[in-house]
Amino acid sequence: MFYVYVIKSKKDNSVYIGYTDNLIRRMKEHNTGKSKYTKNKYPYELVYYESYKSIADAKFRENNLKRFAQAYSQLKRRIKNSLK
Repeated sequence: MFYVYVIKSKKDNSVYIGYTDNLIRRMKEHNTGKSKYTKNKYPYELVYYESYKSIADAKFRENNLKRFAQAYSQLKRRIKNSLK
């Protein structure tokens, strides 16, 4: 399985979107500063994830959320209480 996930920094409430094939390992990497893009804002909490059988589908969804404001806005509306 492949996962598209949303994490929120407990430090400044910023949000990061990514994909992985191992969600537990990836969260450990984010929370120990081993991730290049998130190392300055940890610790993080997982607020949302989607699972996919295909890596191509997961990459497509991650890209869609990162590049298209409408897709990201829809997701934020769906998980608004989790982002508080």
